[in-house]
Amino acid sequence: MKYALIIPDGAADEPQGTHDGVTPLETARIPAMDEIARAGVVGQADHVPGELHSGSDVGIMSLLGYDPLVCHTGRAPIEAAAQGIALGHDDWAIRCNLVTVSDGRMQNFTASHVDNHAAKALIECLQQDLADDSTWQYYPGVSYRNLLVHRPGSGQAVFSATTQTTPPHDLLDLPISEHLPGGPGSKWLCQMMDRSRELFAGSDVDSQATQVWFWGLGRRPGLEPFVERFGKTAAVVTGVDVVRGLGGLMGLTVIEVEGATGYLDTDYAAKGQAAIAALHEHDLVVVHVEATDEASHDGNVAAKIEALERIDECIVGPIHDALVSLGDYRILVSPDHPTLLRTRTHAHGHVPIAACGTGLVADEHRRYDEVTASGSSLVFERGCELMPWFQGGLSGTA
Repeated sequence: MKYALIIPDGAADEPQGTHDGVTPLETARIPAMDEIARAGVVGQADHVPGELHSGSDVGIMSLLGYDPLVCHTGRAPIEAAAQGIALGHDDWAIRCNLVTVSDGRMQNFTASHVDNHAAKALIECLQQDLADDSTWQYYPGVSYRNLLVHRPGSGQAVFSATTQTTPPHDLLDLPISEHLPGGPGSKWLCQMMDRSRELFAGSDVDSQATQVWFWGLGRRPGLEPFVERFGKTAAVVTGVDVVRGLGGLMGLTVIEVEGATGYLDTDYAAKGQAAIAALHEHDLVVVHVEATDEASHDGNVAAKIEALERIDECIVGPIHDALVSLGDYRILVSPDHPTLLRTRTHAHGHVPIAACGTGLVADEHRRYDEVTASGSSLVFERGCELMPWFQGGLSGTA
């Protein structure tokens, strides 16, 4: 049996007043996703427990069958794994965004998608300012996505599970003073953010970044390998570090695709073809596409609809056709969380799911969207139960 999971990141949304009061999924031309709905079952899943920040680190962990309330330690250590940064038992990784703050408000959590060269120069500037303090280390990533690692050595850990940070994409147009880090170690983070503001103001680097913003901190999680958990080999195709990191920590083969940018300009067709090739070597292939999420962060409904249509045409359709030709199969489409165009940020709540293939008897639903899914009796209140159900380990209802 071959399996494929397609994750259109943040695809679930609200009805849009600019589009006759329907959601982007209802508006988009997505015949391949609708075909999965017609041939199989439609339902809902909640991948992000209310106690945790809504994000792909939590949602995709749940989608892959791991309970985030048990396994999740923070977003940054997952991204550290993607970059090959080794974390000791007492080390803490912290996500370090390059952001634009103006008049005390978070104007842009990506610093207008600062280019890699400028981002690296700014991170190097921060590292040089640390001088001989070996307990802190900045690591440049891609564009605005960077990391800070704290290695206390034999000293006492600065942070704890009660340290509080807020993702910058949850603060668009809001005063940052009301959302600064709190709890153990927060004074260090606030001081380093203040220092970054001074350094960037005096820098000759051409960028929109005015400072760094720290969030998503945690220690390395211990995740059981996917093949041991489910008895199946798996690969993941993605353009973003957090999903690469999750894949690596779970023992999945991480497939790099040229042109996979993690943004609206990603090469959808290349990702689809890479997934099809991987199906010949693995039992399960996961394809994650960030474009729908980025469109919501931009508040761009037209771009979100276009991204959904490209995912459908270049990824869902070709992969479904390939699976049919390989024999017994199942295919599943599910976002990791909603991302709302209205607020331009992630939200909690159910997302629509659709699955078809060997052993799945078609229900009465004929479309893939939020409204159709809300009328289904197939509901996974604990999203981590969806993966074992998808592989035939549950009875078919949750």
